[in-house]
Amino acid sequence: MAVEVRSEITGNVWKVIVANGVAVAVGDVIAILESMKMEIPVEATVSGICELRVAEGDAIQEGDLVAVIA
Repeated sequence: MAVEVRSEITGNVWKVIVANGVAVAVGDVIAILESMKMEIPVEATVSGICELRVAEGDAIQEGDLVAVIA
């Protein structure tokens, strides 16, 4: 079953840490978001294969899909 990882903030994707198709574990940082000069890590909520839905520099809103982990 695929699990969606969504943004908790409005901001920009500052850095993508994990490449598409890479296995992640619970708690692994998959991307770092930037908002108001703060860096906010986005962590995997389950273990599995990560498929990113964002790229570095993307502007995102709270609730936007960042990745799907299956």
